Amino acid sequence: MEVEKLITSKMMLPGSNRRIHSVHRHSGMAVAGLAADGRQIVARAKSEATNYESVYAEPIPVKELAQHIASYMHLSTLYWWLRPFGCGVILGGYDRDGPQLYLVEPSGISYIYFGAAIGKGKQAAKTEIEKLKLSEMTCREGVIEIAKIIYKVHDEAKDKAFELEMSWVCDESKQQHQKMISNAHFSFCILASYNSKQQLYAVPDDLLEEAKVALEEMDAD
Repeated sequence: MEVEKLITSKMMLPGSNRRIHSVHRHSGMAVAGLAADGRQIVARAKSEATNYESVYAEPIPVKELAQHIASYMHLSTLYWWLRPFGCGVILGGYDRDGPQLYLVEPSGISYIYFGAAIGKGKQAAKTEIEKLKLSEMTCREGVIEIAKIIYKVHDEAKDKAFELEMSWVCDESKQQHQKMISNAHFSFCILASYNSKQQLYAVPDDLLEEAKVALEEMDAD
């Protein structure tokens, strides 16, 4: 998962108002749209995941979590005293069926994808994603390509500077939860799943360097 987060003020500290959140040990969520609405959805997802594990003594399957979130978002469209959520989310997770990626729209519809994009510039990002052979790529290769796509679709003439938040759920990370923020204009939040106690780890330096070099090469071109 990846998010282009615009920096609205030079006074803002790097890593503030994150758009990628950890939902459970094995899953994470990226939010596009109103950040406050996104936090409510993340809180609901965390509650659903915790309740499921307390009852069944195992992590919630990604598909079921996506269905719960979709139903929660759809509920806001049914009654006149509620307004629909002003955001969409991408849910990525790892369970007994392997890695999965779901997109949940504000209407409450959810889809499973090899690759998806939401928010501003989603059409341009989708076009670039569709050019990739995602089923033949490793997660490490995907991280580099996603970083290049975000940098490519960013309009420096119109848009402000941005932080790049990224996450992954794969075997290469040994199913461990990892996060990292570098500088104000380039940040990585690497997310993976694991089956033990939640901890913080450093992202592999070589992976960050590969992504940075790829972006610098695009900038030079």
